[in-house]
Amino acid sequence: MPAVGRYFCRQKLKFTLIFLGLVLIYWTASRITEFNLIDGFRAAPRVITWFFTNLIPDAKAWERFPRILDKLIETIFMSVMATVTAAVVSFIFAVMGSRTTRINTVIGGISRVVASINRNIPIAVWAMVFLLAFGLSGFTGFLALFFYTFGFLTRAFIETIDEASASSVEALRAVGASYPHIITQAVVPSSLPQMISWILYMIETNIRSATLVGLLTGSGIGFMFSIYYKSLQYKSAALVILSLVAVVLTIELISNVLRRLIL
Repeated sequence: MPAVGRYFCRQKLKFTLIFLGLVLIYWTASRITEFNLIDGFRAAPRVITWFFTNLIPDAKAWERFPRILDKLIETIFMSVMATVTAAVVSFIFAVMGSRTTRINTVIGGISRVVASINRNIPIAVWAMVFLLAFGLSGFTGFLALFFYTFGFLTRAFIETIDEASASSVEALRAVGASYPHIITQAVVPSSLPQMISWILYMIETNIRSATLVGLLTGSGIGFMFSIYYKSLQYKSAALVILSLVAVVLTIELISNVLRRLIL
């Protein structure tokens, strides 16, 4: 058999084994969890009917809209504050962690490790950790959003600095520029547009995440949804969901326009 034929046979065998492995994993998981996909499809019409019966806001739900709007605004401000605060700290760690601007290898390595740990811990875990320490409060939600955002933005800022400012930094070093001068005259101008884009992206993400964080920490729009859901006031809970979707879409539209303007 020609070499090309043997190669394709090996590839076909590899893909077949991978497919069978995935099927086996799915079958094992469905047996353990007692999940039946066919029953799920059969229940779909009943679920859709229940949605249209119970999740359309009524007059009583709309009376609560001002309070829902207040919590939405609180959630937006919390997300913006957490993101902006994390961005400032992330920039400092990114400058120390970037191969282009790091002071030395040890500090650069520590900055990268700290960012990696924060980035790989899910935001729900951060919320539960701070919930044990600070209890149900808006500050708990702020800390959860801050630490997750810090890890993500530090990593993004490091890559931005490495890609955007390497040549500028080398040029300033060649003429004997000081370290602060390099940061202010090379790193910031060349990296700022992309960094702002990342900050806008995280504001969008955190507004979505703040709902889950609010469910766990008793703050913002997530807590409002939890109250209505647990008290079986589904129509009011539906209004919370619809309001949140409208806000997220609006913020995303504004963010996309701003990103096009700065990039």
